[in-house]
Amino acid sequence: MLQFFAKYKFFAVVLFVVSAIIISIIYSILKPNRKLPVYEPEMVNTELVDSTVQYVRKYHKIADFKLINQNGEEVTQEYYKDKIYVADFFFTTCQTICPIMTGHMKEIQDRLIDDNQVLLLSHSVTPKIDSVARLKKYAVSKGVVDAKWNLVTGDKKQIYDLARKSYLAAKSDGDGGPYDMVHTENFILVDKKKRIRGFYDGTNPEDIDQLIEDIAILKKEEK
Repeated sequence: MLQFFAKYKFFAVVLFVVSAIIISIIYSILKPNRKLPVYEPEMVNTELVDSTVQYVRKYHKIADFKLINQNGEEVTQEYYKDKIYVADFFFTTCQTICPIMTGHMKEIQDRLIDDNQVLLLSHSVTPKIDSVARLKKYAVSKGVVDAKWNLVTGDKKQIYDLARKSYLAAKSDGDGGPYDMVHTENFILVDKKKRIRGFYDGTNPEDIDQLIEDIAILKKEEK
């Protein structure tokens, strides 16, 4: 009996390997491709959404905007036309979650530095404090690549409306003070049609890896 198994051991190993390969091929064929959801305001925590759009169920898109970046240049939606981009909200004097978020945004920049389909956009929630000069100093200190990543300031109401009505990423529209908007740690993935396709914890390294994976999925979808 032992001689029998010894004789056919090689064939058994080959059969096992071939079977494993066939099974993996069948699984990959039958497994449906993952597709990212399109987020509408009604799908998001109401604390993060302005009451005027809370019940929108379809066709939600990022509103047009006109802001100023770290180089004093005007940045509009046209800059992001036909691009996938990652957006967030921060302020340069923040000492809590912002440094971590900025570090992770820098990681995304570096990992996708040669991918001209993907850009980054960070909005200051204290635009009166975050002047162009302050943003530029911050950008230089954090290693921002201007062609890849805009840090923007501008009209406070416009930024706050973008946060709550477009990006669905702020807990309060505030009381008029300089630090009155409670921005979240969210990174928002926006597709080429200006739709939200994902939310990620900008302080969590695992979420950053997931975001990179989801960008790859989105690129395949939009080919």
